[in-house]
Amino acid sequence: MRQVVIDTETTGLEVKDGHRIIEFACIELETRSRTGRVLHHYVNPEREVERGALEVHGIDNDFLKNKPKFVEVADELFEFIEGSELIIHNAEFDLGFLNHEFKESNLNYPEILSVCEVFDTLEVAREKRPGRRNSLNALANEFGIDLSGRSLHGARQDAEILVNVYLALTSGQTTLEFGVVSEIEDSMAKSETPKVRTEPVNIVVIPANESELELHEKILDELDQISANGSIWRSLEKSSTGK
Repeated sequence: MRQVVIDTETTGLEVKDGHRIIEFACIELETRSRTGRVLHHYVNPEREVERGALEVHGIDNDFLKNKPKFVEVADELFEFIEGSELIIHNAEFDLGFLNHEFKESNLNYPEILSVCEVFDTLEVAREKRPGRRNSLNALANEFGIDLSGRSLHGARQDAEILVNVYLALTSGQTTLEFGVVSEIEDSMAKSETPKVRTEPVNIVVIPANESELELHEKILDELDQISANGSIWRSLEKSSTGK
């Protein structure tokens, strides 16, 4: 299936408080590979950006005032995502804003879930990593994805990161947390009874020579001087010999 990785930035956290989308970015995938098609727009929200949101993405109203309104790019966005599987991190948030924007455009767009399937990387990560942090940053760090050039959030950059997180999360390549334990269990269940070595093993012990013993004692003397209770090594020697 054709897939579209999508991310948005907004004026604030809640649609019900009248907040709007100010940026969206879409990256198209076919058979888990980038096709080169990307859709990215900044949007004039026709309202003030909340201070808390500004601290997250740094996109202010002066920058947005000459950008197109959502209704002006709605057709382009809907055509880009229609019929695809959307890859979203925290789908409830982005879908809530996108559906609200399409509805407010008064162009009779259907609900996104009626024309797209959705893969929520946050939900999947929570299933695979219960009790752990599963933010986009945390997952990127888990998979060794470079975040060095990212100081603020942005839909275009976050969508690029999400592509890599999605591919790593669903690659089937196992790590200790993402399935290697179950693979070992499956392998053990299918394997024959393990063979136990019964023949004697010849272990060669090489004793320390005189100079090595002298150096050893010198180091222990130094440890005795700097440690209030003496070196642990000599304490063990005394307890083993009973002296």
